Amino acid sequence: MSAGFGSRAGSWLGGIVLAAALAAGTGAHAGNQKEEAMADAVRVALSNAIADTRPPKPAFRDEAARVRYQQWFTEMSARLKKRLPDDQSRTEFLESAWYESTRAGLDPGLVLGLIQVESAYRKYAVSIAGARGYMQVMPFWTKVIGDSDRRKLFHMQTNLRYGCSILRMYIDMERGNLYLALGRYNGSRGRPQYPNAVLAAWKKWEFSPVAVASR
Repeated sequence: MSAGFGSRAGSWLGGIVLAAALAAGTGAHAGNQKEEAMADAVRVALSNAIADTRPPKPAFRDEAARVRYQQWFTEMSARLKKRLPDDQSRTEFLESAWYESTRAGLDPGLVLGLIQVESAYRKYAVSIAGARGYMQVMPFWTKVIGDSDRRKLFHMQTNLRYGCSILRMYIDMERGNLYLALGRYNGSRGRPQYPNAVLAAWKKWEFSPVAVASR
């Protein structure tokens, strides 16, 4: 694992882990991702996360957190405008990306970088292996932890929720090793090309908040 991945992972892996330990993956390969053997409690936790229908509206613990989010949103919206030119679509996408990323304990910049690599921000992208949507989720996941409706993977929030939840699972599975977790997400565990591509893309979506003087 590279030093870059180690230092980045340590900055945001805030101890958010699933309640039960994951068993080693022994399922058959399924394109970009592999169907993993998992404890029943993990499957239930993932299923509950996917089934949560609350709208992706940000909630803040204090005013400083609200200001930080607004700064992030304004900067990311400007960066994303060429890829998603429609203002309403871009707003809904960023609200959902931030909500689902932070809900899963992930840096939103990491998720935006992964989406850039996976689908180039194409909502209806489909890979040769059949992975779908922004985060290129394999359809078998809808059967494992969802309601078996593959069409929902083209729904923005649903796709982001699946993708973020699955990546969180892989990070926990690899005990915080982001390099190996990204490899699992892509079905290329142990090979450097995909993790390195996501890291490079992540750098493009990094965000440094501007300090606001108190009154």
